[in-house]
Amino acid sequence: MAKFEQAVNGDFEQLLKTIENGILGGNVSASLEDSSDFCDGDARCSVRVFERYSYAGGNRVSMNVTLFQNGDGPINLSAITSGGSQAMFFKVNTWGEEAFLDKLIELLD
Repeated sequence: MAKFEQAVNGDFEQLLKTIENGILGGNVSASLEDSSDFCDGDARCSVRVFERYSYAGGNRVSMNVTLFQNGDGPINLSAITSGGSQAMFFKVNTWGEEAFLDKLIELLD
């Protein structure tokens, strides 16, 4: 599992669109598995679950991306990857998870 968290300034909808388009356009096997959006007053939250095939690991990895913003405050981003390990009892070969997360971080620059 790999994890990345950051506060981001900018437009919520534009950031969400940049992430969706960048992840789906960045790998031929990437897919948007599901999504969820919430609003309560001035607070909003969007969750996206992506999946892709990891050639390095020979398996599929997933990435959950959550954006949360309260009013005009910063957008809090949390991204967690999972599924890249091939071992039964401990994590081995997490390259695919880290590479998936690196793609998201690249989109934020």
